[in-house]
Amino acid sequence: MDMDKNLNINTNNNKLAASGYVGDYGLTIDRLTLTGTSAGQLRAEDIQLENHYCDLSGRKLSGGIKEVVNRTGESTFELEPFLYRYDFRVTGHGAAAGLDCRKADLSEISVKGLADFTAYNEDGVVYRLQEPEADEPRPLILFLHGGGECGTDNWLQMTGTIGALQLGRRYPDMYVMAPQAPDYGMSMEEAFRQLTTLGDPFKVELGMQPFTAKGIRGWNRDYLMKVCAVIRRLVSAGKVDGRRIYVCGMSMGGGGVLTALSVDAALFAAALPICPSMNGETFSALRFLPPVPTWICAAYIDHSRSRHAYILEAVQNLWQMGRTDVHYTIFNEDELARYGIGTTPDLTAKELLAENHNVWILPLRNEKSILDWMVSQQRS
Repeated sequence: MDMDKNLNINTNNNKLAASGYVGDYGLTIDRLTLTGTSAGQLRAEDIQLENHYCDLSGRKLSGGIKEVVNRTGESTFELEPFLYRYDFRVTGHGAAAGLDCRKADLSEISVKGLADFTAYNEDGVVYRLQEPEADEPRPLILFLHGGGECGTDNWLQMTGTIGALQLGRRYPDMYVMAPQAPDYGMSMEEAFRQLTTLGDPFKVELGMQPFTAKGIRGWNRDYLMKVCAVIRRLVSAGKVDGRRIYVCGMSMGGGGVLTALSVDAALFAAALPICPSMNGETFSALRFLPPVPTWICAAYIDHSRSRHAYILEAVQNLWQMGRTDVHYTIFNEDELARYGIGTTPDLTAKELLAENHNVWILPLRNEKSILDWMVSQQRS
């Protein structure tokens, strides 16, 4: 495990650390380690877990503690994995009486594989980069995260969802770049309220005011220009193969892919926008897509109910223009269910649509050989 995130220190002379990995549903915790006065001789029944959910809708609890390993001053709890996204709680009883720790109270979090990505802050671009050892220029995949992972901690874009770490595992001999979009101190809710002052963020029509202006939370054009400039410097340094640079992203990051193509289309050999946000700007960017081979993916329906219809309208326009290098895949209910999406019992309609939005799991797992297609493309 690779220690990466130092958080708060728990009270009562104890420290509780977590270890895990990034799986299909994001950061997943499979081990807790307690050090301090309560540790070293604990049993499973001395620890109580709460909100240790393992599904996308917070309905199903994991199996809890599998095994306890005691050492001097330390107790390690091997767990049935649960998701970090929920506000889980760990309380102590008996020999561990007084322990009360929530997610925000963890002393540290170790994430498997994260040390393979070096953290950078270059010209205001916060990013992580997998850098393969090679004697010749190597391809690069640019990964753009979704709306929930904006910020400046250079951590959440790696752990919030399956993404950069999955790409790094699949392509260890390639560069994988994962920048973090700025939030300018705004939450998603605050940014949405700001966007509504420009109009309806989900209204799709041509000629609307851009929603990715400088200073707007997310993949604004100014920031993406800087990201592209970082990649061009890697090409100039002889590290990256300028003929094989790819961009993929999901949700807000899928919209970011389309914006990146409108910013610097000549940089990319192929693009993979997954459930891209559709508004007046991204719809226009897709409808008049530059000559970059592109494969768009979406669920049959998700919380943005008209997303796939607008995508289809745009790509049909491209097909009528003879663009045989543009593909569109809509994953159906059965295909999503194979990855546990939409299978939690008794989901409400809103919960089902939210689960379906996780359609990015499928292409990032190379369903329909989408990733193979992407990395096979090459600029002349």
